[in-house]
Amino acid sequence: MERQVLTGPTIRPLGHRERIEWHDHAVHQLVHPLRGVLQVHTGQGVWVVPPNRAVWLPAGVPHAHQANGPTEMRSLIFEAAALTEPTVLVVGPLLREVIRTLSDEPDLSADHRHHLEQVALHQLRRAEALPLLLPAPSDPRLVRLCELLAADPADQRPLRELGRQVGAAERTLSRLFRAETGFTFPQWRAQLRLHHALHLLAAGRPVTRVAVDCGFRSPSAFVEAFRLLFGVTPGRFPDR
Repeated sequence: MERQVLTGPTIRPLGHRERIEWHDHAVHQLVHPLRGVLQVHTGQGVWVVPPNRAVWLPAGVPHAHQANGPTEMRSLIFEAAALTEPTVLVVGPLLREVIRTLSDEPDLSADHRHHLEQVALHQLRRAEALPLLLPAPSDPRLVRLCELLAADPADQRPLRELGRQVGAAERTLSRLFRAETGFTFPQWRAQLRLHHALHLLAAGRPVTRVAVDCGFRSPSAFVEAFRLLFGVTPGRFPDR
């Protein structure tokens, strides 16, 4: 795994499905997609980061990125820690403008840059943390089941039937889901479907088609679930 050296803010355009492979940094990093959607992989699982969100990555945490849709990834670095764990956060108007200014204007004076970085840290420590992690299990049976659903998020089979395919009883799988992901099976599957929905929306799919492809019982159920998790309706999703 590579250790990438960061000495200041960065702006990196990424094409659809373009990846930045596993690496870490000696400094803390805040990653914000100004447009597009980022998948951020850590040892804990996969975080999904749309344009109104950012992910905090503490120093030394291995991670990888993948873009969904044309994406503009901006990042800031910090010596001081705002948080101790990888966390997806709400990006409000003030924090968004601070990120823009720090990354757009390389000729800021040292004092001006320091003051803006302090504002960013203050905003990060006050920002709402969001449950946008899709946890990665380790039990081979659970890994296989999750792979099946990731290949077809609209799969409606109950856990009992999926268990027969991976060679485990429903009760065993239910216990493993809670122990390894912190979610019940229905909660994990709902999270998977919403992650997949972001990818399809970023690719320009219509909202009604996305609802069907992700297995929601109706477009209105999809819209409400999306709004509760991401803070906007899919029809108002950025860059649509």
